[in-house]
Amino acid sequence: MDSIGLLGSAIGLGFLAGIRLYATVLALGLAVRFHLLHLRPGLQGLEVLADWRVLTIAGVAFLAEFFADKIPYVDSAWDALHTFIRPVGAAVLAAAALEGMDPAIRACLAVLIGGVALASHSGKAATRVLVNHSPEPFSNIALSFAEDAAVPAGVWLATAHPAITLCVVVVLMILIAFSVRAAGRALRHMFSGRINRR
Repeated sequence: MDSIGLLGSAIGLGFLAGIRLYATVLALGLAVRFHLLHLRPGLQGLEVLADWRVLTIAGVAFLAEFFADKIPYVDSAWDALHTFIRPVGAAVLAAAALEGMDPAIRACLAVLIGGVALASHSGKAATRVLVNHSPEPFSNIALSFAEDAAVPAGVWLATAHPAITLCVVVVLMILIAFSVRAAGRALRHMFSGRINRR
């Protein structure tokens, strides 16, 4: 597999892991185990995700996240906890995927992909904080289901069309930068308004 293809697949999977780590691992593992997905050369390290022990842990964690993510404010607490878990998980996923690479390059890419996961996680968490302050509960649940549905589609795109995935992730990273800034401004206004009322 060419370098751009490897990079696109690894960055795409890292981006997804920043949003839904356990769902990404579970979707990849199940797809490989049941031969729904054939890994390209250079990504064979991901075959370890098809192991029943990995699938069991990922499945249990996915179920916990699935329900936690549907409850306003619980989802934000879950995201806060996973600020430390998702980027590390994405870096480990990248290191496993790129096992045939030069160790120094693999380490550099793992750090880069951990950063991409942190960015996608930050965008998700910032969006959820804003949505949790909306007066109705349905937008939170709809957003959560949309994230659930995005994982299998994203896994397929990252493995089947890595160059397109790389372009999509670059665009999404730009949008996330703007959304995190907007969320920060909105929270500052909200908290300054509460302080002024006191």
